[in-house]
Amino acid sequence: MVRWGKLFQWNEQDRRHLHDEFQALLPTHNREDLIASAIPPKQVTYIALRLKYLLEEVVPCELPEEAVTKPHSNVITDGVVKTAKSAGQVSGMSEDYGACVVYCLLIVKSWFRRQAQLELWDADLHDLRATACEKLAKMIIEEEEDINYLMQEVLLKRYSIVVDGEDTKPSNAIEKAVDIHAVRVIGSSGYQKCINYLWRGWLVQDDDDPSRFVDYKLKTSTNYWDHFDPDRMRVPQYQNLVQILISLIYLGLYTGAINTINPTGDLDPVEGLLYIFTLGFICDEAGKFWKVGRYYLGFWNIFNSTLYALLTVSFVTRMIALTYDIDSDYRFGMNKLSYNFLAFVGPMFWMRLLLYLDSFRFFGAMLVVLKVMMKESLIFFALLIVIFIGFVQGFVGMDNNEDFQLNDLSFILRMMFNAVLGDPNFDGWDDFAAPFGLILYYIYNFIIVVILLNVLIALFNSAYEDITSNAIDEYLALFSQKTMQFVRAPDENVFIAPFNLIEIFGLVIPLEWWMPKAQYERLNDYIMGFVYSPLLVVTSFLEVRTARKVRWNRSRNEADEDTVEEWEQLWGDMDFESTGWAKRVGDTKPNVIVDGTLLEVRELRKEIKELMDMVERLKGS
Repeated sequence: MVRWGKLFQWNEQDRRHLHDEFQALLPTHNREDLIASAIPPKQVTYIALRLKYLLEEVVPCELPEEAVTKPHSNVITDGVVKTAKSAGQVSGMSEDYGACVVYCLLIVKSWFRRQAQLELWDADLHDLRATACEKLAKMIIEEEEDINYLMQEVLLKRYSIVVDGEDTKPSNAIEKAVDIHAVRVIGSSGYQKCINYLWRGWLVQDDDDPSRFVDYKLKTSTNYWDHFDPDRMRVPQYQNLVQILISLIYLGLYTGAINTINPTGDLDPVEGLLYIFTLGFICDEAGKFWKVGRYYLGFWNIFNSTLYALLTVSFVTRMIALTYDIDSDYRFGMNKLSYNFLAFVGPMFWMRLLLYLDSFRFFGAMLVVLKVMMKESLIFFALLIVIFIGFVQGFVGMDNNEDFQLNDLSFILRMMFNAVLGDPNFDGWDDFAAPFGLILYYIYNFIIVVILLNVLIALFNSAYEDITSNAIDEYLALFSQKTMQFVRAPDENVFIAPFNLIEIFGLVIPLEWWMPKAQYERLNDYIMGFVYSPLLVVTSFLEVRTARKVRWNRSRNEADEDTVEEWEQLWGDMDFESTGWAKRVGDTKPNVIVDGTLLEVRELRKEIKELMDMVERLKGS
């Protein structure tokens, strides 16, 4: 049973290994503190070192990145893949630790990225080796034919390495790839199949052994009530659906509140629900930040926290207004201020909706582009701040020099901000130590408009091209991260905000500390079943339909998620061999694996050899 206070665990050992994983997901379930590595951590570290040596030998010098990443690369060859797979076979020992090779390749990738930062003179070489690690891991995943072994042993089994003489916290290849943003690995077919199973809830964490993921036992059950289970709310796609629905309701409450202003300042039911929802979101964000620490902070966390803070100010202002008489000017003024704060956050409410729509491909890809653009803009703002402060000091000095008083600071700041936004105004600068003030403002506009803004546009363009050129893998990485956020830190009692208020004030505070564990668990199940019963009515129906499809696929010896497309409907009726079509295609198809020039050279060598054999026979005769 997960206690509220231990939902998100974080320790200093984890913090030391977050240089490349600063944006890592939430920490794992508290029961996982007892999880041991499936393979001795020292052996995992040895395997990672073997793979690091292999990559250093395979990529001994700087090469074009395409030489490593292209299909049928002559760098990452079949022989190299075979050698990498054998890294888990220790001579003199019967154990085969090959299942952790993919995990170790991801560890080695993070090592090379770290080495690139420490050894800037060889940064390109180390980055190329890190890319080779991804390519190698992807090939191993896609060559594995045993899907059950791939998901259970290679991708979901947890392993540790030894750092500073201590074992790191166990993690699996699925988590590691998301943490270090290994988009090539994430984009592999086997990885995405595993993510799809986790997203659908077909793979769930074992209640008895949290280090294992097991098949959902009732996946093929067509009994409706077997699926009417509040525990199914731990399924990522259902949690995501609830969050989207709650966000739409939250947006509807805001729309109703801002369009039904109460002149007397009284709270109506719509506004009351709006602030109750906000309290639930604040408790959720505060609880996660308190248990995770600063590593939890990201763009959306800061964005949401700003929104909730402004709503809190609006609520507090409204409460202050209610303390005055109903006809008081103070009450009217504070009430008006409260609604002004409420109106001010209107755009943020709609922008917040994007956070929960990232599971859709269009929104997900655009959010990745915006995220990278925001990172790139940090360079622009760093330069802007330095230049801005320097010019402000210059203009302030000129203003002081006129009458030994600072009179026009607001004018200076307003005009300088307008210039950044593309609306410079040159009127009024003759009053600043003419002609020095006007000349300095011309120089400021030239630097901002001509240089810095064009640098920002170039950075945005570069970021957009980098992401859109690899948009599918970037979206898959975002979707995988979203899935793992639900899987890595699951609460056995899933109370999504604002329902977390029920858990906090109705269960945890009054009951958890004294009620017997079994009874407390049963009570949680009853309350969750009641809260989520409208959604469970729908999800149970959908899972019954899915169960029928899974049964039908298994009767055909196909994968559980298989669907029959229109081009497959009559595929079994075709016999390409007997009709001669296969031979005609084989005679005309090109060899796209081997370069055309190389094929011609090979053919020429063959003909020369035949010619030499003919000459030898003529000499002998």
